[in-house]
Amino acid sequence: MSRDARWKALLELLVERGRLDVEEAATRLEVSAATIRRDFDQLAEQQMLVRTRGGAVVHGVSYELPLRYKTARRAGDKQRIARAVAELVAPGEAVGLTGGTTTTEVARALAVRADLTAGSPALTVVTNALNIANELAVRPQFKIVLTGGVARPQSYELIGPLADGVLSQITLDVAVLGVVALDVTHGAAAHDEAEAAINRLLCERAERVVVAADSSKLGRRAFARICPVESVDTLVTDGAADGDAVRRFEEAGVRVLTV
Repeated sequence: MSRDARWKALLELLVERGRLDVEEAATRLEVSAATIRRDFDQLAEQQMLVRTRGGAVVHGVSYELPLRYKTARRAGDKQRIARAVAELVAPGEAVGLTGGTTTTEVARALAVRADLTAGSPALTVVTNALNIANELAVRPQFKIVLTGGVARPQSYELIGPLADGVLSQITLDVAVLGVVALDVTHGAAAHDEAEAAINRLLCERAERVVVAADSSKLGRRAFARICPVESVDTLVTDGAADGDAVRRFEEAGVRVLTV
């Protein structure tokens, strides 16, 4: 197993459990305890975990993996959700895409739609995500608008007041949100308040708001609120979503699509 693959596996185990012992991690990954200790030390230097005697714990209450370590989690669900979200977008529309793994898959699904191969433009995409802009910029039929801001390394998103100048001057047909939590009472939320602020602006500039979230995000709360559930027009999630949760979202006026 390569170091990158090992680190990814360690971080995913840590997010699942909150705490991980050296011996347990060594057994799970079939490597030596010395290798795990070295991995923990190096990850702690990058502030991706907190080292403890005999193991490691997650880094703070709002811990989140950098995007590059999250891409493989629930990949099948995210791709199915992304295809369904992409079908909600009409040719010629202006689409806002926040950062995140699921919205990145939405961008990829839009890029391969047969009816979006030509146009002037076939689609206008406004995003604060550097990786999404990079992937779509090679599509000449897409008009790509990138907000200003300071790059956030965990999610490749641009954040901060520099984005306000761009977003205050545009209107969108649809904003597609990637979230870490969506709850009927507490709404859509992110870990980071600056990220949530940019996402909130995208929502305010859009005629309709679509949340793309796998079922693990539903019924959860996170630190920074993006918008109330009343601002969400459509939720696209996977088939494992709890039936009662789906019903509560529908009673709140949200159209729910499960894939």
